[in-house]
Amino acid sequence: MNPGSATGAGFALHPQLAADTHPIGELPLCRVLLMDDARFLWCLLVPRRAGVREIHELPESDRRQLWDESHRLTLAMRAVRTGDKFNLAALGNQVPQLHLHHLWRRVGDTAWPAPVWGTGQAIPYAAATATALCRRLWRQLTDAAAVSHRKAP
Repeated sequence: MNPGSATGAGFALHPQLAADTHPIGELPLCRVLLMDDARFLWCLLVPRRAGVREIHELPESDRRQLWDESHRLTLAMRAVRTGDKFNLAALGNQVPQLHLHHLWRRVGDTAWPAPVWGTGQAIPYAAATATALCRRLWRQLTDAAAVSHRKAP
């Protein structure tokens, strides 16, 4: 795992996100987090940009980087655990800091087919399980980074 220390000037993770997640690592733009709810494979990307609430507020280069990192996270999550439907959302109704939810859903999961927000009670990961899952996701993320940056022969 590579939690890293690099942040954008003035960036601080929203306290609610810090309370609800486990750190996975730091990509060039985003902090990568695992939601502490074992019912779903649910990760977040949080761009390390102070005061940004919406995707359109990011400069073009950051928007491109965000989508690249989102693609990499999706592939990493799929390598760890597949599902029937991938969900991607940027809501911000309760936490104003820009963050993208990435979820692999399964038909018949505890919230299916409704959104996961506000459905049922979260089931926290055991500490060792969360640590192991974060490490697996980080390995897949760094493998995805290597693959996505290889030049074709």
